[in-house]
Amino acid sequence: MRIPSWRSLAIASVPFVGACLSVPLWDRVHPLVLGMPFNLVWLMAWIPLTSGCLALAHRIESARDARRRGPP
Repeated sequence: MRIPSWRSLAIASVPFVGACLSVPLWDRVHPLVLGMPFNLVWLMAWIPLTSGCLALAHRIESARDARRRGPP
């Protein structure tokens, strides 16, 4: 097993920073978004965003592996 690239590690850490370390910035009930408190909407938004970030990190690592193997 190889160590992942710094780019894929940075992209994979974005959801953690966005959902966990940004709490003081969004920890309020108002404004309401679609009838839900903003903090609930913020946390629910990170579910698909996390999938997108991890998919991007996977593409970076897959391209890195393909370059390392060389042309077929």
